[in-house]
Amino acid sequence: MPKNATADEIKKAYRKLAQQFHPDTNPGNAQAEERFKEISAANDVVGDPGKRKRYNEVREMASSGAGAGRFPGGWQGAGPGGARVRFEDLGDLGDLFGGMFGGAGGRARTQPARGTDLETEVAVSFDEAMTGTTVPVRIAGPAPCETCRGTGAAPGTSPVTCPRCGGAGQVAVNQGLFQMSQTCPQCHGSGRIVQTPCPDCRGTGSRRRTRSFQVKIPGGVRDGARIRLAGRGEPGPAGGTAGDLYVRVRVRPHAFFGRKGNDLTVDLPVSYPEAALGADVQVPTLNGSVTMKIPAGTPNGKTFRLKGKGAPKRSGYGDLLVTARVEVPRKFSRSEKELLKQLQEQEKESPRRRLGVS
Repeated sequence: MPKNATADEIKKAYRKLAQQFHPDTNPGNAQAEERFKEISAANDVVGDPGKRKRYNEVREMASSGAGAGRFPGGWQGAGPGGARVRFEDLGDLGDLFGGMFGGAGGRARTQPARGTDLETEVAVSFDEAMTGTTVPVRIAGPAPCETCRGTGAAPGTSPVTCPRCGGAGQVAVNQGLFQMSQTCPQCHGSGRIVQTPCPDCRGTGSRRRTRSFQVKIPGGVRDGARIRLAGRGEPGPAGGTAGDLYVRVRVRPHAFFGRKGNDLTVDLPVSYPEAALGADVQVPTLNGSVTMKIPAGTPNGKTFRLKGKGAPKRSGYGDLLVTARVEVPRKFSRSEKELLKQLQEQEKESPRRRLGVS
Protein backbone atom coordinates (compact mmCIF):
# COMPACT_ATOMS: atom_id res chain seq x y z
CA MET A 1 0.00 0.00 0.00
CA PRO A 2 1.41 3.43 -0.82
CA LYS A 3 1.98 5.73 2.13
CA ASN A 4 -0.44 8.27 0.67
CA ALA A 5 -3.38 5.89 0.33
CA THR A 6 -6.52 7.66 1.49
CA ALA A 7 -8.78 6.53 4.31
CA ASP A 8 -11.55 5.92 1.78
CA GLU A 9 -9.28 3.64 -0.27
CA ILE A 10 -8.35 1.66 2.82
CA LYS A 11 -11.98 1.42 3.91
CA LYS A 12 -13.05 0.22 0.44
CA ALA A 13 -10.34 -2.45 0.38
CA TYR A 14 -11.22 -3.61 3.89
CA ARG A 15 -14.93 -3.92 3.17
CA LYS A 16 -14.34 -5.92 0.03
CA LEU A 17 -12.00 -8.43 1.69
CA ALA A 18 -13.96 -8.58 4.93
CA GLN A 19 -17.06 -9.53 2.98
CA GLN A 20 -15.11 -12.17 1.08
CA PHE A 21 -13.73 -13.87 4.21
CA HIS A 22 -16.52 -13.16 6.73
CA PRO A 23 -17.54 -16.26 8.74
CA ASP A 24 -21.16 -15.79 7.66
CA THR A 25 -20.02 -16.05 4.01
CA ASN A 26 -17.83 -19.08 4.79
CA PRO A 27 -19.66 -21.12 7.45
CA GLY A 28 -17.46 -23.80 8.99
CA ASN A 29 -14.33 -22.60 7.17
CA ALA A 30 -11.69 -22.15 9.87
CA GLN A 31 -9.11 -20.88 7.40
CA ALA A 32 -11.44 -18.13 6.17
CA GLU A 33 -12.26 -17.20 9.78
CA GLU A 34 -8.57 -16.85 10.59
CA ARG A 35 -8.09 -14.78 7.47
CA PHE A 36 -10.95 -12.52 8.52
CA LYS A 37 -9.20 -11.94 11.86
CA GLU A 38 -5.96 -11.02 10.08
CA ILE A 39 -7.79 -8.59 7.80
CA SER A 40 -9.50 -6.99 10.77
CA ALA A 41 -6.18 -6.72 12.60
CA ALA A 42 -4.54 -5.09 9.57
CA ASN A 43 -7.41 -2.64 9.22
CA ASP A 44 -7.13 -1.79 12.90
CA VAL A 45 -3.56 -0.65 12.23
CA VAL A 46 -3.75 1.15 8.90
CA GLY A 47 -7.22 2.52 9.55
CA ASP A 48 -6.09 4.40 12.65
CA PRO A 49 -3.94 7.50 11.90
CA GLY A 50 -1.79 7.12 15.01
CA LYS A 51 -1.17 3.40 14.60
CA ARG A 52 -0.57 3.83 10.88
CA LYS A 53 2.12 6.45 11.59
CA ARG A 54 3.92 4.03 13.91
CA TYR A 55 3.48 1.21 11.38
CA ASN A 56 5.16 3.35 8.69
CA GLU A 57 8.05 3.93 11.09
CA VAL A 58 8.49 0.17 11.51
CA ARG A 59 8.19 -0.32 7.76
CA GLU A 60 10.98 2.18 7.12
CA MET A 61 13.07 0.64 9.88
CA ALA A 62 12.76 -2.80 8.30
CA SER A 63 13.64 -1.55 4.82
CA SER A 64 16.82 0.01 6.23
CA GLY A 65 17.89 -3.35 7.68
CA ALA A 66 17.02 -2.59 11.31
CA GLY A 67 14.21 -5.12 11.47
CA ALA A 68 15.35 -6.72 14.69
CA GLY A 69 15.23 -3.44 16.59
CA ARG A 70 12.69 -2.31 19.16
CA PHE A 71 9.27 -1.17 17.97
CA PRO A 72 9.28 2.67 17.89
CA GLY A 73 7.17 4.32 20.52
CA GLY A 74 7.13 1.21 22.73
CA TRP A 75 3.73 0.09 21.45
CA GLN A 76 3.05 -3.56 22.23
CA GLY A 77 0.04 -5.79 21.82
CA ALA A 78 -2.01 -7.52 19.17
CA GLY A 79 -4.90 -6.86 16.84
CA PRO A 80 -8.59 -7.47 17.41
CA GLY A 81 -9.42 -10.87 18.84
CA GLY A 82 -5.77 -11.44 19.74
CA ALA A 83 -4.69 -11.86 16.10
CA ARG A 84 -1.08 -10.92 15.44
CA VAL A 85 -0.52 -8.69 12.42
CA ARG A 86 2.27 -9.96 10.20
CA PHE A 87 4.55 -7.12 9.06
CA GLU A 88 4.97 -8.56 5.57
CA ASP A 89 1.19 -8.59 5.13
CA LEU A 90 1.18 -4.87 5.86
CA GLY A 91 4.32 -4.08 3.84
CA ASP A 92 2.23 -3.58 0.73
CA LEU A 93 -0.85 -4.96 2.45
CA GLY A 94 0.33 -8.18 0.78
CA ASP A 95 -2.31 -10.87 0.58
CA LEU A 96 -4.71 -8.75 2.63
CA PHE A 97 -5.10 -5.54 0.67
CA GLY A 98 -2.62 -6.20 -2.15
CA GLY A 99 -5.35 -6.77 -4.73
CA MET A 100 -6.56 -3.21 -4.17
CA PHE A 101 -3.22 -1.43 -4.07
CA GLY A 102 -1.06 -3.61 -6.33
CA GLY A 103 0.93 -5.20 -3.51
CA ALA A 104 3.17 -8.10 -4.39
CA GLY A 105 1.86 -10.32 -1.61
CA GLY A 106 3.44 -10.88 1.78
CA ARG A 107 3.23 -14.66 2.12
CA ALA A 108 5.46 -15.60 -0.78
CA ARG A 109 8.61 -17.45 -0.01
CA THR A 110 11.82 -15.53 -0.61
CA GLN A 111 13.34 -16.93 -3.77
CA PRO A 112 17.10 -17.43 -4.06
CA ALA A 113 18.88 -14.82 -6.12
CA ARG A 114 18.70 -15.34 -9.87
CA GLY A 115 21.86 -15.78 -11.91
CA THR A 116 23.25 -12.95 -14.05
CA ASP A 117 22.11 -12.62 -17.64
CA LEU A 118 24.83 -12.81 -20.28
CA GLU A 119 25.04 -11.30 -23.75
CA THR A 120 27.17 -12.07 -26.78
CA GLU A 121 27.16 -11.25 -30.49
CA VAL A 122 27.15 -13.27 -33.68
CA ALA A 123 27.55 -12.03 -37.25
CA VAL A 124 25.64 -13.52 -40.17
CA SER A 125 25.48 -12.67 -43.85
CA PHE A 126 22.47 -10.89 -45.34
CA ASP A 127 21.42 -14.06 -47.14
CA GLU A 128 21.68 -16.11 -43.93
CA ALA A 129 19.55 -13.54 -42.12
CA MET A 130 16.88 -13.89 -44.80
CA THR A 131 16.79 -17.68 -44.99
CA GLY A 132 17.65 -18.46 -41.36
CA THR A 133 20.63 -20.42 -40.11
CA THR A 134 22.23 -22.04 -37.05
CA VAL A 135 25.46 -20.63 -35.65
CA PRO A 136 27.78 -21.76 -32.83
CA VAL A 137 28.27 -19.60 -29.73
CA ARG A 138 30.96 -19.98 -27.08
CA ILE A 139 30.64 -18.44 -23.61
CA ALA A 140 33.42 -18.38 -20.99
CA GLY A 141 32.44 -17.81 -17.36
CA PRO A 142 30.68 -19.38 -14.37
CA ALA A 143 28.67 -22.46 -15.33
CA PRO A 144 26.89 -25.24 -13.39
CA CYS A 145 29.42 -27.57 -11.82
CA GLU A 146 29.55 -30.79 -13.84
CA THR A 147 30.43 -32.87 -10.78
CA CYS A 148 27.43 -31.95 -8.65
CA ARG A 149 25.24 -30.70 -11.52
CA GLY A 150 24.85 -27.35 -9.86
CA THR A 151 23.51 -28.54 -6.50
CA GLY A 152 26.69 -27.75 -4.57
CA ALA A 153 26.45 -31.11 -2.79
CA ALA A 154 29.03 -33.87 -3.09
CA PRO A 155 28.15 -36.77 -5.42
CA GLY A 156 25.86 -39.22 -3.66
CA THR A 157 24.45 -36.53 -1.38
CA SER A 158 21.80 -33.87 -1.75
CA PRO A 159 21.04 -30.54 -0.10
CA VAL A 160 18.66 -30.83 2.86
CA THR A 161 15.85 -28.56 4.00
CA CYS A 162 17.09 -25.77 6.22
CA PRO A 163 16.18 -26.71 9.81
CA ARG A 164 15.85 -23.09 10.91
CA CYS A 165 13.30 -21.83 8.37
CA GLY A 166 11.84 -25.19 7.30
CA GLY A 167 12.67 -24.46 3.66
CA ALA A 168 10.77 -21.16 3.50
CA GLY A 169 13.91 -19.06 3.21
CA GLN A 170 12.48 -16.65 5.80
CA VAL A 171 12.25 -16.51 9.58
CA ALA A 172 9.78 -14.54 11.69
CA VAL A 173 10.92 -11.80 14.05
CA ASN A 174 8.34 -10.49 16.53
CA GLN A 175 8.01 -6.71 16.83
CA GLY A 176 5.24 -6.28 19.35
CA LEU A 177 2.11 -5.91 17.30
CA PHE A 178 3.98 -6.87 14.15
CA GLN A 179 5.64 -10.06 13.02
CA MET A 180 8.29 -9.31 10.44
CA SER A 181 9.83 -11.85 8.06
CA GLN A 182 13.54 -11.70 7.34
CA THR A 183 15.90 -13.73 5.18
CA CYS A 184 16.99 -16.82 7.01
CA PRO A 185 20.59 -16.27 8.24
CA GLN A 186 21.43 -19.96 8.06
CA CYS A 187 20.50 -20.75 4.45
CA HIS A 188 20.61 -17.14 3.17
CA GLY A 189 17.16 -17.43 1.67
CA SER A 190 17.67 -20.63 -0.35
CA GLY A 191 15.69 -22.85 2.02
CA ARG A 192 18.41 -25.52 1.66
CA ILE A 193 21.61 -26.48 3.45
CA VAL A 194 24.55 -28.27 1.82
CA GLN A 195 25.94 -30.57 4.52
CA THR A 196 28.63 -32.20 2.37
CA PRO A 197 30.00 -29.68 -0.17
CA CYS A 198 31.08 -30.78 -3.63
CA PRO A 199 34.88 -31.19 -3.69
CA ASP A 200 35.21 -29.45 -7.07
CA CYS A 201 33.03 -26.36 -6.62
CA ARG A 202 33.26 -26.30 -2.80
CA GLY A 203 29.51 -26.05 -2.44
CA THR A 204 28.97 -23.08 -4.74
CA GLY A 205 27.35 -25.17 -7.48
CA SER A 206 29.32 -23.45 -10.25
CA ARG A 207 32.75 -23.48 -11.87
CA ARG A 208 34.36 -21.32 -14.52
CA ARG A 209 34.52 -23.00 -17.92
CA THR A 210 33.73 -22.50 -21.59
CA ARG A 211 30.33 -23.61 -22.86
CA SER A 212 29.25 -24.05 -26.48
CA PHE A 213 25.74 -23.62 -27.82
CA GLN A 214 24.05 -23.85 -31.19
CA VAL A 215 21.82 -20.82 -31.75
CA LYS A 216 19.02 -20.93 -34.29
CA ILE A 217 18.72 -17.67 -36.24
CA PRO A 218 15.18 -17.31 -37.63
CA GLY A 219 14.64 -16.22 -41.24
CA GLY A 220 14.01 -12.50 -41.55
CA VAL A 221 15.99 -11.55 -38.43
CA ARG A 222 16.91 -7.88 -38.28
CA ASP A 223 20.27 -6.35 -37.51
CA GLY A 224 20.58 -5.79 -33.75
CA ALA A 225 17.89 -8.30 -32.80
CA ARG A 226 18.40 -10.23 -29.55
CA ILE A 227 17.66 -13.94 -29.26
CA ARG A 228 17.02 -15.24 -25.74
CA LEU A 229 18.30 -18.60 -24.56
CA ALA A 230 16.51 -19.20 -21.26
CA GLY A 231 18.63 -20.58 -18.43
CA ARG A 232 21.91 -20.34 -20.37
CA GLY A 233 23.32 -17.46 -18.36
CA GLU A 234 25.29 -17.63 -15.13
CA PRO A 235 23.99 -20.03 -12.46
CA GLY A 236 22.18 -18.45 -9.53
CA PRO A 237 23.83 -18.42 -6.11
CA ALA A 238 22.38 -20.42 -3.25
CA GLY A 239 20.44 -22.71 -5.54
CA GLY A 240 18.82 -19.88 -7.51
CA THR A 241 17.77 -20.27 -11.11
CA ALA A 242 20.26 -19.53 -13.86
CA GLY A 243 20.10 -16.28 -15.79
CA ASP A 244 19.46 -16.09 -19.53
CA LEU A 245 21.84 -15.75 -22.46
CA TYR A 246 21.03 -13.08 -25.03
CA VAL A 247 22.58 -13.39 -28.46
CA ARG A 248 22.64 -10.13 -30.42
CA VAL A 249 22.62 -10.65 -34.17
CA ARG A 250 24.69 -8.46 -36.47
CA VAL A 251 23.72 -8.69 -40.14
CA ARG A 252 26.45 -7.88 -42.63
CA PRO A 253 25.42 -5.50 -45.45
CA HIS A 254 24.44 -6.90 -48.85
CA ALA A 255 26.14 -5.88 -52.08
CA PHE A 256 22.96 -4.27 -53.48
CA PHE A 257 19.94 -5.12 -51.28
CA GLY A 258 18.86 -2.81 -48.49
CA ARG A 259 16.06 -3.17 -45.96
CA LYS A 260 13.17 -1.06 -44.65
CA GLY A 261 11.22 -3.01 -42.05
CA ASN A 262 9.97 -6.14 -43.81
CA ASP A 263 10.57 -4.64 -47.26
CA LEU A 264 13.78 -4.98 -49.22
CA THR A 265 15.14 -2.24 -51.45
CA VAL A 266 17.29 -2.27 -54.57
CA ASP A 267 18.48 0.39 -57.02
CA LEU A 268 17.98 -0.82 -60.59
CA PRO A 269 20.17 0.72 -63.32
CA VAL A 270 18.04 1.67 -66.37
CA SER A 271 19.34 2.99 -69.68
CA TYR A 272 17.97 6.22 -71.15
CA PRO A 273 16.24 4.41 -74.06
CA GLU A 274 14.64 1.92 -71.64
CA ALA A 275 13.34 4.74 -69.46
CA ALA A 276 12.14 6.77 -72.44
CA LEU A 277 10.60 4.02 -74.55
CA GLY A 278 9.75 1.47 -71.87
CA ALA A 279 11.14 -2.06 -71.55
CA ASP A 280 10.89 -5.40 -69.80
CA VAL A 281 13.92 -5.70 -67.51
CA GLN A 282 15.31 -8.35 -65.15
CA VAL A 283 15.23 -7.58 -61.41
CA PRO A 284 17.19 -9.58 -58.78
CA THR A 285 15.28 -11.03 -55.82
CA LEU A 286 16.14 -13.36 -52.94
CA ASN A 287 14.97 -16.30 -55.08
CA GLY A 288 16.43 -15.44 -58.46
CA SER A 289 15.58 -12.78 -61.03
CA VAL A 290 12.09 -11.81 -62.18
CA THR A 291 10.86 -9.72 -65.09
CA MET A 292 9.48 -6.24 -64.41
CA LYS A 293 7.96 -3.81 -66.90
CA ILE A 294 9.44 -0.30 -67.08
CA PRO A 295 6.73 2.03 -68.47
CA ALA A 296 7.66 4.52 -71.20
CA GLY A 297 8.69 7.87 -69.78
CA THR A 298 9.88 6.51 -66.44
CA PRO A 299 11.74 9.26 -64.57
CA ASN A 300 14.91 8.77 -62.59
CA GLY A 301 14.12 7.77 -58.97
CA LYS A 302 10.74 6.19 -59.73
CA THR A 303 10.08 3.32 -57.27
CA PHE A 304 8.16 0.16 -58.17
CA ARG A 305 6.80 -2.37 -55.68
CA LEU A 306 7.08 -6.11 -56.26
CA LYS A 307 4.65 -7.82 -53.89
CA GLY A 308 5.89 -10.69 -51.73
CA LYS A 309 9.53 -10.39 -52.82
CA GLY A 310 10.84 -8.89 -49.59
CA ALA A 311 12.03 -10.23 -46.24
CA PRO A 312 10.32 -13.13 -44.44
CA LYS A 313 7.92 -12.12 -41.66
CA ARG A 314 5.56 -13.92 -39.31
CA SER A 315 2.97 -14.29 -42.01
CA GLY A 316 4.33 -14.30 -45.55
CA TYR A 317 6.88 -11.88 -46.95
CA GLY A 318 7.39 -8.16 -47.31
CA ASP A 319 7.75 -6.42 -50.68
CA LEU A 320 10.72 -5.51 -52.87
CA LEU A 321 11.00 -1.78 -53.58
CA VAL A 322 12.76 -1.27 -56.93
CA THR A 323 14.02 2.25 -57.65
CA ALA A 324 14.89 3.09 -61.27
CA ARG A 325 18.25 4.81 -61.67
CA VAL A 326 18.55 6.19 -65.19
CA GLU A 327 22.19 5.98 -66.24
CA VAL A 328 23.78 8.37 -68.72
CA PRO A 329 26.85 6.96 -70.48
CA ARG A 330 30.06 8.92 -70.05
CA LYS A 331 31.41 8.04 -73.49
CA PHE A 332 29.66 7.83 -76.87
CA SER A 333 30.65 6.54 -80.30
CA ARG A 334 30.48 8.89 -83.28
CA SER A 335 27.22 7.37 -84.50
CA GLU A 336 25.68 7.63 -81.03
CA LYS A 337 26.57 11.28 -80.85
CA GLU A 338 24.94 11.92 -84.23
CA LEU A 339 21.74 10.20 -83.11
CA LEU A 340 21.66 12.21 -79.89
CA LYS A 341 22.12 15.45 -81.84
CA GLN A 342 19.21 14.53 -84.09
CA LEU A 343 17.10 13.80 -81.00
CA GLN A 344 18.09 17.12 -79.48
CA GLU A 345 17.06 18.97 -82.63
CA GLN A 346 13.65 17.29 -82.48
CA GLU A 347 12.94 18.56 -78.95
CA LYS A 348 10.49 21.47 -79.16
CA GLU A 349 10.46 22.55 -75.51
CA SER A 350 13.25 23.01 -72.98
CA PRO A 351 13.07 20.76 -69.87
CA ARG A 352 13.84 23.95 -67.89
CA ARG A 353 10.74 25.81 -69.05
CA ARG A 354 9.17 25.54 -65.60
CA LEU A 355 12.04 27.59 -64.21
CA GLY A 356 11.43 30.38 -66.71
CA VAL A 357 14.72 29.81 -68.54
CA SER A 358 15.62 28.12 -71.77
